[in-house]
Amino acid sequence: MSVTAVGKDHVGVRSKRQGQFGQVMHRLRKNKVAMIGLSIMIVLIVIAILSPWITPYNYAKTSKADRYALPSWQHLFGCDGMGRDILSRIMYGARASLFLGLMSTIVATVVGVLLGSLVGYYGGKVDNIVMRILDIIQAIPGMLLSIAISAALGSGIGNTILALSIGGIPMTVRLLRGSILTVRKQEYIEAAEKINCSKWRVITSHILPNSIAPVIVSVTMGIGNTILQAASLSYIGLGVQPPTPEWGAMLSEGKSMITKYPHLCIFPGLAIMLVVLCLNMLGDGLRDAMDPKLKN
Repeated sequence: MSVTAVGKDHVGVRSKRQGQFGQVMHRLRKNKVAMIGLSIMIVLIVIAILSPWITPYNYAKTSKADRYALPSWQHLFGCDGMGRDILSRIMYGARASLFLGLMSTIVATVVGVLLGSLVGYYGGKVDNIVMRILDIIQAIPGMLLSIAISAALGSGIGNTILALSIGGIPMTVRLLRGSILTVRKQEYIEAAEKINCSKWRVITSHILPNSIAPVIVSVTMGIGNTILQAASLSYIGLGVQPPTPEWGAMLSEGKSMITKYPHLCIFPGLAIMLVVLCLNMLGDGLRDAMDPKLKN
């Protein structure tokens, strides 16, 4: 085969992948529910980034006169027991909550993709050793594992990210491994190996692009669960520590007064619910867009 023919084949494969990506995005844009979820998430991320400049009040500013103030035009979400504006704290707390969810999921995904690629492609002893270790990790309930790691390492954002990410690795590895085991038997993988492509190139250029779709969907929907776990850790005092606002910590602070001042827990709880709902809506849309059965 001439160099020109090889070049044309490479361009053709790249164009095909771009075409598949375009089809996925087209189907996703047609899904109104998914686009609503994506739009709200973009707004929340922008609010989190700009919160130091757009919050109505300083999130740490206290006021004795405003202690337990009910929602009003002056304080739309009311104030907490120290007279701090709840709306400002929720807006600023989005930074911690979203950061924990995103970073924990990214760490778990990167490690999971690396391990999943290795065990899926090589198999054998590497597969057995890695999968047995993951079986042990997955046998422990995710929340209990996160609590144990956080309690051992201590509170703080870095330790919380580590505690949350470890529990998410096994699922990513299993999803990618199963997908790779199917793709590895395809003829184009054998052809790439026959022409002496390096194993790294076979994995990154041929196997991963054709196996990653289930992981993308799982990661999108998993961010919401990770945010819930992060809020749970903060709720029991193992996550983000005061005075930095975080939605789970705000729920914990307001639980003792929930019967007299329910707004202390209602608004942080609604913020968590909104993020998880939007991510699930987006994840469902991605799943439908990437489902081969829906291709025209």
